Amino acid sequence: MDLRTPGAFTLQETPRVVISVGKKKTAVARAIIRPGIGRVRINGYPLELWPIEMARMKIAEPLILAGELAKKVDIDVNVSGGGYMGQAIATRIAIARGLVAYFQSQELKELYERYDSYMLKGDPRRTEPKKPGIKHARSKRQKAYR
Repeated sequence: MDLRTPGAFTLQETPRVVISVGKKKTAVARAIIRPGIGRVRINGYPLELWPIEMARMKIAEPLILAGELAKKVDIDVNVSGGGYMGQAIATRIAIARGLVAYFQSQELKELYERYDSYMLKGDPRRTEPKKPGIKHARSKRQKAYR
């Protein structure tokens, strides 16, 4: 039974601290999970004060699914790059990976995979690079028939 989660590792055993990483497009989130009372801070701001409601709900998904387990840890997330939704999804991935690594719970891992498979493994899609001589990645030159 291998419970190691890619993108998460244990920093020390006593008191237990886990660092995990989540990525979405160009956004990178690093989460530090340590024993606590259920505080979640993103770039120093509490999750409840995060300005965009849709992003806040995305970030809270792994915490809601974990239930009582999420109230036993404090989570500090440092996120940078990308847009606000990319940052939210990167944060969500980092929190989910960190909780699985912290609690070593196969049930939690299976729950996350059933709910959304991208919650632990991430989304591999990236933007296609722009090509020389045209405006966008796939645009073509306009053709005139008359």
